[in-house]
Amino acid sequence: MARLSDVIEEFIKNLLEQSCDQELQIQRNELADKFSCAPSQINYVLTTRFTCDKGYLIESKRGGGGCILIKKITYDTKDKIYEIISSSIGDSLTYQNGVAIIESLYDLDIINKRELALIKIAINDRTLQNAENKNRVRADILRSLVMVLLS
Repeated sequence: MARLSDVIEEFIKNLLEQSCDQELQIQRNELADKFSCAPSQINYVLTTRFTCDKGYLIESKRGGGGCILIKKITYDTKDKIYEIISSSIGDSLTYQNGVAIIESLYDLDIINKRELALIKIAINDRTLQNAENKNRVRADILRSLVMVLLS
């Protein structure tokens, strides 16, 4: 059975897909009532599952039940995607952040499932176990792979 966070994430993603402008305004308290959970659970899902690395912008408006605006970031060109991804990668990158970036590329249909799996293996801690600075090496590998995939 799926965890509540997974169910909430899937619900929000479905609402976003139905939205013609890839933008959604929700009431945190109403969503919490729908799923019989605390509003903090909704906050948790939004802050962990709808991040910039995953291709989303969250705008929170205080008061009135906690109105939240969720925008799906769309990219016009591969150059723009590379620029944004490269700045997200930075000089050092944890495995979790790397996975978030490549999963957003998968969600945007830029890479396929096989490429996603291959990149995950290339940047995981076990593969990089002998590297002196895993996070720096991981960032270099991911940046290079993204550049090749977008070329």
